[in-house]
Amino acid sequence: MVPASWEHPKDERGNYIALLGGSFKERADQWDEEARQWDNGFVRGFATDGWKPKGPEHTGTFADWDGERPEEKDYMPDWPEAERTHYQLYESTSNGMPISPVMETPEALAYWLVDSNVSAFAGMGATYEQWLAIIKRGLAVCAVSSPRTGCVSGVEWLCEK
Repeated sequence: MVPASWEHPKDERGNYIALLGGSFKERADQWDEEARQWDNGFVRGFATDGWKPKGPEHTGTFADWDGERPEEKDYMPDWPEAERTHYQLYESTSNGMPISPVMETPEALAYWLVDSNVSAFAGMGATYEQWLAIIKRGLAVCAVSSPRTGCVSGVEWLCEK
């Protein structure tokens, strides 16, 4: 969901700039806490909740280990809920760029996706009903492979559920 007036930023050549989804504030707060723990000799324990002592593989600074602190310019804006009135489909598997214009309703976006023959995955299309269901759901996986269906787009697979 985006504001009605949202225009995804572009570079000097007019190409979209990739933006990360999620909350910049939450990711920056997490990075700050992990950096504090690192400086105190601990790392996040992924197999268990909480912190564990750093091992011999944990050398250098936290930024050496995890990358530089997140920057707000790299994230989608965190608009107030009241401003998120319109719909736009984003490709989030690899680069976080829009693949549709901003639309007023889920139905308008679903029609645009069908009329524009947008790929749900690897050239696989989707029906109006499938796109509409995914838009209302808010998220789809890229693809699913199973002995029963073979490889199908995540849009198709989720709509079969």
